[in-house]
Amino acid sequence: MKVSISPSAIGGVIAAPASKSAMQRACALALLHEGETIINDPGISNDDIAAINVIEHLGAAVNKNENGALLVNSSGLLNCSGFQAREKISINCGESGLSFRMFAPIASLTSSQVTINGEGSLLQRPMHFFDEIFPLLGVHVQTADGKLPVIIQGPMQPKNITIDGAISSQFLTGLLLAFANSVTEVVTISVNNLKSKPYIDLTLQMMHHFGYEITHENYERFFINPKALNNKTQTYTVEADWSGASFLLVAGAIAGELTVTGLDVFSSQADKAILQALMMTGINVSISEKQIVVSPSKGNLPKAFQFNATHCPDLFPPLVALASYCEGTTVIEGVSRLEHKESNRAVTLLAEFAKMGVEIRLQDDLMLIYGSRVKGADVDSHHDHRIAMACAVAALSAEGVTTINTAEAVSKSYPRFFEDLKMLNAAVSLPLNQ
Repeated sequence: MKVSISPSAIGGVIAAPASKSAMQRACALALLHEGETIINDPGISNDDIAAINVIEHLGAAVNKNENGALLVNSSGLLNCSGFQAREKISINCGESGLSFRMFAPIASLTSSQVTINGEGSLLQRPMHFFDEIFPLLGVHVQTADGKLPVIIQGPMQPKNITIDGAISSQFLTGLLLAFANSVTEVVTISVNNLKSKPYIDLTLQMMHHFGYEITHENYERFFINPKALNNKTQTYTVEADWSGASFLLVAGAIAGELTVTGLDVFSSQADKAILQALMMTGINVSISEKQIVVSPSKGNLPKAFQFNATHCPDLFPPLVALASYCEGTTVIEGVSRLEHKESNRAVTLLAEFAKMGVEIRLQDDLMLIYGSRVKGADVDSHHDHRIAMACAVAALSAEGVTTINTAEAVSKSYPRFFEDLKMLNAAVSLPLNQ
């Protein structure tokens, strides 16, 4: 679909959306838990829906109560006779890289043959990691030249291994969940060059909530302890999403005073680092326990900044939107983390923001953004949800109208993004069937 955005002075109060990172992990933990899990404030993004579908195909029963909470009942994957009795099963992870990388090790705990597929850009993402690691753990694996679909057959036999954490921390998240659910003695996973460490903090935090005991030495060695049996009902509330909220916060920084509620400033989520970048620019930021208020600095342009996004690469798109309005040259480190996203984000950001009059240069692992007058333009999301949102935010104070093609990509993580912008008085033109 096409969405048009005209320059707007926005303002108001908006609640941050649910974190799909937390929601998908909660689904996996609910599947592995033997008993009932109540997931409060569940997400509604396409990635969240994909995770729910996966755990249903792996034997969990999922329902909603009158308050909108998800009720997940599972026999625990290792004891789920309904799943074990099936020789073959297929699951579809949609476009979610996290769901694939997390559920593949979990599904390999059983002796059933599992075919894992996906959609869109996920079909082109490299999956060589499991080609190398699964055989070491007794799991037969077959891929399409390192890509989906992937066929696996266990059962996995956890043991001390060493893995490369440079591509994505999501592979480690999947192994930690699978190992913790099945080890009978302490097992160690050693990791070289781990990226996105805050996402592992989130994984460990949530696993601890569900009763797992994992420790680590400087993110280089992880010690997984056997889990004590616990059939009690688990309750987990999905926290608000710093990734989606980062676009709202940047919108407030460049287009009007905005209050975002629901965010936990003590969260393990990597993208809460957006606050550091905002404060570097000199714009007005007020942080309290229940809300964050952001507004442009009166009479002054935001200042260019330097930021290392190696461990929070999803911040590149909102940071580029912010840097476009900053005086001077902004430098963001971590470009190497952008190639295997929904699009090659470094190249896509360069191309689409060039249409809006913003010059971006790539220099080794650095992205240089030259602040300038932003112009409205006809841009394309390249089916990447974060590119669509970045262009939309940048359009709020641009000269002229911006039209975003394939804008429906936002449904992957933040389905109500454009509706929320409209609630904040942004001039957003949506298709009539929205």
